[in-house]
Amino acid sequence: MTMTMAPGTQAQRSRYNRDAVLSATPVRLLTMLYDRLLLDLNRAEAAQLRQDWQIASDNLLHAQAIVSELSTSLNVDAWDGGEGLFSLYTYASTAMMSANTSRNSERTRECIQLLEPLRQTWHEAAGMLPAAPASTPRAGGVLGIG
Repeated sequence: MTMTMAPGTQAQRSRYNRDAVLSATPVRLLTMLYDRLLLDLNRAEAAQLRQDWQIASDNLLHAQAIVSELSTSLNVDAWDGGEGLFSLYTYASTAMMSANTSRNSERTRECIQLLEPLRQTWHEAAGMLPAAPASTPRAGGVLGIG
């Protein structure tokens, strides 16, 4: 049984999510991207395990878009670990493509295991930073809003 949201409710939810992104600090945007990335990967893995290939593909493609956003916004020269993080993003993106084309849930699980510790670390780091206003956010599209 599939639940469908009333059109007004869906519009309100979309507006709320858009406003949350537009008012978020850069650090909060980063944690939101990681949260959505892991949500997509977990959904993809679950879909692969039940052989729902379209849902798995949609979620893997969205996860790739998030990793692309993370990669393009990364300033590799800002700190010593920048190049390593960029390499990790490149590897994860390639693994997601492979997981999608070969319908391999083990590759999806590998991405989850690789990226979940980063998500947790960014959340911990965000909790230690003072709040700052957001710059021009670009994350709305990859978060699925806007």
